[in-house]
Amino acid sequence: MSVYYPKVICADGFSMSVQAHAGAYCEPKSNHAVKYSEVEVGFPSDFEPLLDDYVEMPDSPKGHKDQVFPYVPVSVVTNVIAKHGGMVEGEVPPGVASLRASDR
Repeated sequence: MSVYYPKVICADGFSMSVQAHAGAYCEPKSNHAVKYSEVEVGFPSDFEPLLDDYVEMPDSPKGHKDQVFPYVPVSVVTNVIAKHGGMVEGEVPPGVASLRASDR
């Protein structure tokens, strides 16, 4: 059974889905990995240049908001969370640092 993580909401209001399970664009492709090295990011609330290299459909007229970003290294996701002030809600898969805004 796949594990689904609640959407990440950052201190500045930026949000995104961060998923890792057998049906996601992640590495390893497993429902219960101890640590992921790459995860799937989806539907960011705004353009985020740190994700730009991973966008699934770069020529989409919708931009980043309705996009999926396959196989994003966990270090990139951690940097996105840090850039937006840390997480205030949500959960990330193992391997992604869950930088909480209260920890900063």
